[in-house]
Amino acid sequence: MVIIIAMGHADSAILSISIILLSGFLMTRITKKLRLPNVTAYIVAGILIGPFCLDLIPRQIISATDFLPNVALAFIAFNTGEFFKLDTLKKNGAKVIFITLFEALLASLVVFFVCSSFLRLNLAFSIVLAALASATAPASTMMTIRQTGAKGDFVETLLQVVALDDIVGLLAYSVAISIAISSSTGEAFSIAHLIQPIFSNMLVLLLGFLFGLILKFLIAQKRSSDNRLIISVALLFAFCAICTVFNVSPLLGCMSMGMAYINLTDDSKLFKQLAYFNPPILLIFFVRSGLSFDLRSLISASGTVGNVPLLTIGVIYFFVRIIGKYAGAFLGCLITKKPDTTRNYLGLALIPQAGVAIGLAALGSRALGGETGNALQTIILASSVLYELIGPACAKLSLYLSHSYSTRLEDLVSVNETAEDGVQKTELELLIERIQKIQEELPVHTVNEEEAAYTEAAENHSRAVFEERIGKISEGRQRATAIRKSVKRRRR
Repeated sequence: MVIIIAMGHADSAILSISIILLSGFLMTRITKKLRLPNVTAYIVAGILIGPFCLDLIPRQIISATDFLPNVALAFIAFNTGEFFKLDTLKKNGAKVIFITLFEALLASLVVFFVCSSFLRLNLAFSIVLAALASATAPASTMMTIRQTGAKGDFVETLLQVVALDDIVGLLAYSVAISIAISSSTGEAFSIAHLIQPIFSNMLVLLLGFLFGLILKFLIAQKRSSDNRLIISVALLFAFCAICTVFNVSPLLGCMSMGMAYINLTDDSKLFKQLAYFNPPILLIFFVRSGLSFDLRSLISASGTVGNVPLLTIGVIYFFVRIIGKYAGAFLGCLITKKPDTTRNYLGLALIPQAGVAIGLAALGSRALGGETGNALQTIILASSVLYELIGPACAKLSLYLSHSYSTRLEDLVSVNETAEDGVQKTELELLIERIQKIQEELPVHTVNEEEAAYTEAAENHSRAVFEERIGKISEGRQRATAIRKSVKRRRR
């Protein structure tokens, strides 16, 4: 730390970023062996190199990166927009919206009731923490679905609920932060405090749709992969800048931007390209969140929040949010008459909470300021680590219990067990048919000219090596035959 402070501002910033990236990467080597998600590794790395442990990063560098939550939220939200395809939403859109409202708002209501009535915390803190309780982390759930290859009604409902969940969370946060700021400043509350954030987010939603149109227009021509990435990143940064000027979260607008682009172009390749660009940005964001984690405040009571230690508040929040999420999802599915498997296990898959909640907590901490803001961010960070520890396991359990995936080949694809003439097929024939059907469902891999050239060269090399080996084997056989013939002659 002393060495970094002694360096110039630019040098210390560069070295700090290097330390952040390396510490996050090295921590993933440990969490990978423990089968924990990367988000947990990044947050823990930030805590370790932060001011309350090793103190490797100067505080001025931490303060100078206040813009990171907006940038990280922009990339997270844009990628989430990929799952808002209209043809998918039309199938059971009304039911999904109803379920989402139930599970998100019930979780917020339960957290608010416990914080304000049971723990007797102040209004500003209680209402913002309750709003953040509605948000869910889509990354862990989607990663688990991809790993298991799960599919069916349960998976479709889950993906749509997770995508819509963050919209409800953002709107709830926008209203909550307005009420919190009014109550903390002593300003008289009016209906305008509710209408203004909703109106602002509607404008951001429309602006995001416009940016989606611009993105589609700029990438509609045949662009190289590099230029597609440059254009999309430039527009996301520009959108963040506009939102920062008007002090509005870019989350909803970037979701709208991603949704507009995927529905206008049906081009999922861009989202995959951005997925390769995202990791360094998200790593720096989550490690920086860990740097802001206040260990001392976690074990002490904050006078501006209430007389309860933050550790107690965090533990209660952790369990109460899970109860609210599960109960809300159960009631929503019950009212919309979803199948029993969806009703009973959907709540288990909604436990993870990381990216969006941490980003909004950072914005809320900046808006509320002081001990209240620090307490809010500390609780969300601490609980997010716990949620990411158990979240993926709960999501996988829900997929298994809902029969959305199976490890048995006969459950993955269905084939006729009898031939056209009514004769029972053998086990080998059924196995071959199932493998062929799985191969038909696999996506076609398209290659560019460079990849095709490399592949052709590799195939030619393999073919030459194979032919050389066959030639040697053939020669060996000929020699062996000649030797056998000569031996036979001698015996005669």
